[in-house]
Amino acid sequence: MDESGKSQDPEESVRSQPPEPPEPGKEPRTPPPGKRRGGGILMGRPFGVPVYVAPSWFLVAALITWVFGGQLERVLPELGAARYLVSLFFAVAFYASVLVHELAHTVAALRFKLPVRRIQLQFFGGVSEIEKETETPGREFVLAFVGPLLSLALAGVFYAAMQLVEPDTVPGVLVAGLMISNLIVAIFNLLPGLPLDGGRMLRALVWKITGKPMSGTIAAAWVGRALAVTVLIGLPLLTHTGALGNARPEIGGADSLTDALLAAILAAIIWTGAGNSLRMARLRERLPDLTARTLTRRAVPVETDTPLSEALRRANDAGARALVVVDRQGTPTALIREAAIVGVPEHRRPWVPVGTLAQDLKEGMRVSAELAGEDLLEYLRATPATEYLVVEETGEIYGVLSTADVERAFVSAMARKAA
Repeated sequence: MDESGKSQDPEESVRSQPPEPPEPGKEPRTPPPGKRRGGGILMGRPFGVPVYVAPSWFLVAALITWVFGGQLERVLPELGAARYLVSLFFAVAFYASVLVHELAHTVAALRFKLPVRRIQLQFFGGVSEIEKETETPGREFVLAFVGPLLSLALAGVFYAAMQLVEPDTVPGVLVAGLMISNLIVAIFNLLPGLPLDGGRMLRALVWKITGKPMSGTIAAAWVGRALAVTVLIGLPLLTHTGALGNARPEIGGADSLTDALLAAILAAIIWTGAGNSLRMARLRERLPDLTARTLTRRAVPVETDTPLSEALRRANDAGARALVVVDRQGTPTALIREAAIVGVPEHRRPWVPVGTLAQDLKEGMRVSAELAGEDLLEYLRATPATEYLVVEETGEIYGVLSTADVERAFVSAMARKAA
């Protein structure tokens, strides 16, 4: 199953008013945003995008090997134990097809100037993690449709290859299996509910009609939830009645249990994905409220030889919560990190000049006060730091932005989930 466009950001909106920041000298207890764990085993970087194989892939590969091996025992009994080697090859080839499906999304996203964080192959297919939303419903439709379209094309290629090989041979069985599996992937992903590609296509259509991307997300998410219920109830019924090709007497209790379990897993993935898509849409709708200006701490400029105790006194008198080191002309040159202040005992602060605690302003540590929403988050991810100098368009110092404050804004938003 494909979930292209999935994002790993927090699930809810961020408040428009900044949280109360800590006083200078207190150690921030939350990590800066943008830190992410690895996505599994790195397999390569096609088009500059890392491709990871999640540990859960090995579980599904083993499952496919076992199930397809059972099918081969009936079709090609002369293979013996070698059938499992053939089945493993099929599992790898099938996920190579899934990777091609995801690469279609990736290439389209890059074409539309949308950054792609990574591709991950996992238990039920693949995920292309596209970091930004498309700007128009037309691009959204194209971005979603190219994956199933390429899977359909692969199914056509394998169907043509079937005409060139003998049906009751290893190549014949492999080509037929890959044709059917790619056809299933295409059809399944075209179902009109989030988080499937068909759901994103439905979202694009509703967005085009209403002019509101949120309306499209709500419609596609609820259709996705209805689809989850349909899969949960309908898949076991179709199997039990023989609609999928098995005669009713041939279906045993173990088969029924397996079908019910598969339906439950698929339904849970679709339901959860639809809910996550809806929550992420609500977050993105409110992201403009997350601005550098509202989260910035007021800062006091101090020269490099100012004692730390004097600098903190000036900050407290001015109601400021950050320190910026400036030269004789008043040009900012460095920031005082909270962690560095914490490391100085209070009785030594009159003897420690702030310059010894300063972190030089490096490229990327100057943030425009006008940055907001996804642009702000993307900037912080691209240039990780604990504090940033926030400046006006004129270059005037506005204050200091702490990633701890940004993190607290997210935590606060997640704690009060939207209905």
